[in-house]
Amino acid sequence: LMNNVGYCMAVEKLLDLEVPERAQWIRMLVCEISRICDHLVANGANLVDVGALTNFWYLFNVREMFTDWIEALCGARLTTAYGRIGGVARELPQGTAESLRSCIKELRRAIRQVEWMTKRNRILIERTQGVGAISEADAIGYGFTGPCLRATGCEYDVRKEHPYLRYDLLDWDVPVGHRGDTYDRIFVRFEEMKQSARMVEQILERIPPGPVMADRPDTCLPAQHEVYGSIEGMIRHFKILTDGIRVPAGEAYSYTEAANGELGFYAVSDGGSKPWRIKVRPPCFAVYQAYPKLIEDHMVADAVAVIGSLNIIAGELDR
Repeated sequence: LMNNVGYCMAVEKLLDLEVPERAQWIRMLVCEISRICDHLVANGANLVDVGALTNFWYLFNVREMFTDWIEALCGARLTTAYGRIGGVARELPQGTAESLRSCIKELRRAIRQVEWMTKRNRILIERTQGVGAISEADAIGYGFTGPCLRATGCEYDVRKEHPYLRYDLLDWDVPVGHRGDTYDRIFVRFEEMKQSARMVEQILERIPPGPVMADRPDTCLPAQHEVYGSIEGMIRHFKILTDGIRVPAGEAYSYTEAANGELGFYAVSDGGSKPWRIKVRPPCFAVYQAYPKLIEDHMVADAVAVIGSLNIIAGELDR
């Protein structure tokens, strides 16, 4: 869900399009839920890689609860499409506040249980502490961002350093590690889930009423009731989908704090309805460059633990 927010923001810069306040808060909400789901997968799978299978079920059970809500939001559990240029596709489903508060309660319980089973586990400690370590300076040199960078002690987070949407109005902290090893990368993600849970609760309390899509007939798709209830709405919908959105000539770069780090979209328009150029800056491409260095002088089994802690998304490496 969070990935298309960054792309929409790049196109909105080119269009000089202001997104409604409520839509910005909703975008933050889905971004933080996406971050939680990502970290649940990353840590659950990483712990399985080092032999700690039980933890996987605690983490994936609560992820299923969040995925149920995502399905109610946009109709899909994995291949989601909710962000739109100018806002979001539709309103939040009924019962969102109660559903997400229940998810957050179960998330905190799952994290407590997993931390109890892992933080003092001698096998896990020996498999992860001091394994795949990298210094803050080296991590910056490789282009690290996100949890892998913060595990080295660097507090850089796009949401704090270059606030977008309404992140500057939320109260939250940036978790950091100390050694930049596999252990720190795992537990930085656990702490980030706790911070995302704090943000979700604040958003649910403070989200304002209002429209979820900007009022730009030439750019933004009309609401469903307009499409089915008026000839004007149907024509507008048809024109946008067939002709596309004409974006003024220019270039823009939008970057957000995605689950693995800085996700950037560089968009260039020649004034037509299709991008002249799109360049994606994915976080994993930079992180994976350091993998040979991280596994030097380690055992083959350590290589598995290290790559799991990096949370590499293979699709980002096919450049």
